[in-house]
Amino acid sequence: MRDSVIMLRRNLLHARRYPSMTISTVAMPVLMLLLFVGVFGGALGTGIGGASYVGSYVDYVGPGIILMAATSGSVATAVSVSVDMTEGIVNRFRTMAISRTAVLTGHVVGGVIQTMTSIALVVAVALLMGFRPTAGPLDWLGAAGLLLAMTFAMSWLAAAFGLVTKGPESASNAPMPLMFLPMLGSGFVPPEQMPGPVRWFAEHQPFTPIIETLRGLLMGTPLSAATGALALGWCALISLTGFLWARRAFSRAVTR
Repeated sequence: MRDSVIMLRRNLLHARRYPSMTISTVAMPVLMLLLFVGVFGGALGTGIGGASYVGSYVDYVGPGIILMAATSGSVATAVSVSVDMTEGIVNRFRTMAISRTAVLTGHVVGGVIQTMTSIALVVAVALLMGFRPTAGPLDWLGAAGLLLAMTFAMSWLAAAFGLVTKGPESASNAPMPLMFLPMLGSGFVPPEQMPGPVRWFAEHQPFTPIIETLRGLLMGTPLSAATGALALGWCALISLTGFLWARRAFSRAVTR
């Protein structure tokens, strides 16, 4: 635990001294929000049954954009892990009396803190653009818990990406497909308005139940217990996959 706290402090100091990566993870979902609400909001809002330019569609797309902020934060984690693995600092750690798992734990927890901060900023921008959740305090708490679980899962998966890629450039590209999966789910338009094969994928991919659960908590849309359980199940499965993959890849890297 002590070693993990030291590694976390190191990670946060790096993020403070080199904030460009953190800024870029915030910029992507904010730009998507400005584009889809400010430019396409009128047409898309009418297409899904909305009537106002920035009153209905922003409420629909808001949860999807917030989830994109959770996925975009994984890029910073993947890059920071890759930098450590390629610049030789891990070899120095191997000569010290330090827990091996503390290195990854520091990156993951640091990534979670940075990403949750980014999510808060994206929510603030969405509120300025007309996003009006109907959630009460318990609903907000549930939404924050779901986002925390998703961020934790994506951070472990990103750590694995950073370990198996050849360098920071490759690591920055590896999580990119995950960032756009909400667009192929229910984040921007209802799946029932998509063509057949795309609709099937949207209905069965991991991000759709997470978005629907988040939308139900924040906007009061119908939410079944099965959808909520499926969302948490996907978060748990992604977390376990990322953790086991990252631990195995790290063990192989430090024993070469």
